[in-house]
Amino acid sequence: MKSKFIPEDLKTRCSWCLGFAEYVTYHDTEWGVPVYDDRIHFEFLVLESAQAGLSWSTILKKREGYRNAFADFDYEIVAGFPESYVQELLQDKNIIRNVLKIRGAINNAKRFMEVQLEFGSFSNYIWGFVGGKPIQNSLKSMENAPATTPESDRLAKDMKKRGFKFLGSTTLYAHMQATGLVNDHLVDCFRYKDLRS
Repeated sequence: MKSKFIPEDLKTRCSWCLGFAEYVTYHDTEWGVPVYDDRIHFEFLVLESAQAGLSWSTILKKREGYRNAFADFDYEIVAGFPESYVQELLQDKNIIRNVLKIRGAINNAKRFMEVQLEFGSFSNYIWGFVGGKPIQNSLKSMENAPATTPESDRLAKDMKKRGFKFLGSTTLYAHMQATGLVNDHLVDCFRYKDLRS
């Protein structure tokens, strides 16, 4: 069995991030930090929809590949990707080469901009599902973390109705955790208090 990566600073962290150095950096600097920038929301939606059936560590390792292949997550450019570029992406070993996920990301870019037109920004839209402020959980172990919540269920139902693909309730709860709509750091994790204040 592969040993866990233990950072030298010995801070208490959520156990899920102790796999490799980039995972720890992601946990310490990004995961759970409230996001209001639409481009970052779109980035996470692309990455999380690509994750379906895979580990998040697999996707994180391909993040730079996605950044290059998906125009630095510029949803306006992604929405206009032609079929010829879809065929190019299917040859790109730096991303997940699944035609349905690739086409789903292009579709989602179009739906994303429709939401922006209606709500002023995607951020306004998604934060509305949590009343505009992060939900503060008090998890003592990751076993207590839910896979879905009533909020993620409502969000998934609404996004499906709007035509988004590959974004069910479990995936969208992961999005809520990643982008700080919910604070699911363990209570003994050093980031928990940082993000609670």
